[in-house]
Amino acid sequence: MLEEGTVHCGFICGLPYVMLRDRQRPAAQLIAAPVLKAPRYKGQPKYYSDLIVRKDRPYQKLQDLEGRTYVYNDEISNSGYNLPRYRMLQLGLTKGFFGKVVRSGSHEESIRMVAAGEADASFVDSLVLDYDREKGLGHAQEVRVIESVGPAGICPLVASTQMPADLRDKLQHALVTMHEDPEGRKLLDEALLDRFTLVDDSNDDDIRSMKQAAEKAGFTVIR
Repeated sequence: MLEEGTVHCGFICGLPYVMLRDRQRPAAQLIAAPVLKAPRYKGQPKYYSDLIVRKDRPYQKLQDLEGRTYVYNDEISNSGYNLPRYRMLQLGLTKGFFGKVVRSGSHEESIRMVAAGEADASFVDSLVLDYDREKGLGHAQEVRVIESVGPAGICPLVASTQMPADLRDKLQHALVTMHEDPEGRKLLDEALLDRFTLVDDSNDDDIRSMKQAAEKAGFTVIR
């Protein structure tokens, strides 16, 4: 929809942003990126991929999951696929490590499946997990994190190249000054955000490098 200009802007994962941006004719432009309030984000537009298991399961690290069932949200998810794939590459777990790999369609569904025992583990977006835990949503309270991969460039708000420049600039200004406005501050607090900030394309270089490393090694599919 961003490519076609059907929508002017969207809040998307960093991996599809990189894929759109790195084309010969880029199909997306950065507007701004959120900065989360939680201390582990250190005031930067970054986030993590959290490896979760059910609370009553004994697993302590990724290596303990050999032969188990792994669930992921989507193949072009940075936190659900790109970061985990890179971590597996680092550890040499590239020869059919998991017993079964299942696609869920969303981080929320991945969390539910792990909590229900339908899958043994999943790497999920730390934004989703932190928010659901804080708000008491879904099944986030029923899982625990055994490892975090990152940090990496956080999911940005991007514009279609067909979005009028003046409209893009107005939206950007509204976002990056939002924390200075009383009503804006309330909305940010509700979303567990400190502020929105300007970022350039280098904020996603970590995502690029991990994607490129997996492609160079021929390890593009989690097994």
